[in-house]
Amino acid sequence: MKLKKEQYPDKGRLNLPALDKEILKFWKDNDIFKKSISLREGSPAFVFYEGPPSANGQPGIHHVMARTIKDIFCRYKTLKGFQVHRKAGWDTHGLPIELNVEKELGITKDDIGTKISVEDYNKACRKAVMRFTDEWDKVTEDMGYWVDLDNPYITYENNYIESCWWILRQMFDKGLLYKGYTIQPFSPAAGTGLSSHELNQPGTYQKVKDTTIVAQFNIIKDDKSAFLFEGAKGDLGFLAWTTTPWTLPSNTALAVGKGIKYIQVNTTNPYTGKDISVIGAEGLMPGLLGAKDLDAAKGKIGGKEIEFEIVRRFKGTDVEGIRYEQLMPYVQPEGEAFRVLIGDFVTTEDGTGIVHLAPTFGADDARVAAQNDIKGILVDYPDGSKGPLVNRKGQFVKEMGEFAGMYVKNYNEADESDPNYRPTDVLLAIKLKEENKAFKVEKYEHDYPHCWRTDKPILYY
Repeated sequence: MKLKKEQYPDKGRLNLPALDKEILKFWKDNDIFKKSISLREGSPAFVFYEGPPSANGQPGIHHVMARTIKDIFCRYKTLKGFQVHRKAGWDTHGLPIELNVEKELGITKDDIGTKISVEDYNKACRKAVMRFTDEWDKVTEDMGYWVDLDNPYITYENNYIESCWWILRQMFDKGLLYKGYTIQPFSPAAGTGLSSHELNQPGTYQKVKDTTIVAQFNIIKDDKSAFLFEGAKGDLGFLAWTTTPWTLPSNTALAVGKGIKYIQVNTTNPYTGKDISVIGAEGLMPGLLGAKDLDAAKGKIGGKEIEFEIVRRFKGTDVEGIRYEQLMPYVQPEGEAFRVLIGDFVTTEDGTGIVHLAPTFGADDARVAAQNDIKGILVDYPDGSKGPLVNRKGQFVKEMGEFAGMYVKNYNEADESDPNYRPTDVLLAIKLKEENKAFKVEKYEHDYPHCWRTDKPILYY
């Protein structure tokens, strides 16, 4: 069949921008989007609620990419004969909005209710969150993204909020909600938790030099541990290394590797000069003792020479269940605690081959502790809830005695400007040295995650 020229006129060279405008004009003039819905009245429904963007910032190319993917599914369902309702929405909740408003108003969270009323603060947030709706509408139309912008759902409106509460009530009535705890990255400087993708942004992990401690957890003598005391001199304990000394007061268990080979040596504490008998992974012990190998019988820690002798060798399973003294007894845990567990995550790549567990601050810690019915250390908070020994501002709680109120990381600029300031980890190390419970204290450079909003360290909490 011969095509007629007037049916398919020659448009010359392909001009994509011109073609784009031509198609958009045709869609608009003929109300094609609405017709794609009205012409399928009575057909099976496919309802799409857009994961809402926040209009407090300009749209970016990543929004265009994400919306293109969403649009593909809706157009596919339309072509398959479904009546596709597409509901637009605006996300009006969240920390970015609050931080922007607080910056514009020159206030902090603590000023809400004092320098500014809650009502005025909410008004400022409502205004800021819808600031760029015109720009968003234009991008939506220009990219040919079909969605109902005339009747969007807005997350600060009561009908949306009450719908969420209604859904939660249905889940509750069906027994689908429970109270539990997981370890999450938390930013004390920003006052919020962080998602995994926020931690994976470029520049989040930064090189830092932290004070690290190889702490000695002294063993309690009983029938199970008696064999370790044979030939031991002085305090007898397990060695565990940590790059976060501020978690040591929250320790409630130790983890060893099931098949890892361990060694016990008699030596002297390099800080107190007292006789001690210590346990660590055999492959890591030379490094801990500052020795060339285990046959050397001499090592050097912090410039001090020490002598050592091997007492015995054994596997991790041989010390499972052995009990030890609480390292820093500021707060007692509820129930069972302070014994050696088997951990599938324990390695001999670094440290001592023995991992100190603080279930309120570590994901592996919490998992293994829960499997063995060991709880974390919690205290009563002023608001009636329970929480760990570090509050959400990154400070030790009042139960921490001489450390109460101290920041566990550099969250307070006033501290940094004080010429006599010493980081909390350093003060903890000094205390443990004096108590004959620190075997090795040194600086260690490693990658540590920081909050992308504040550039301050995060805590696992």
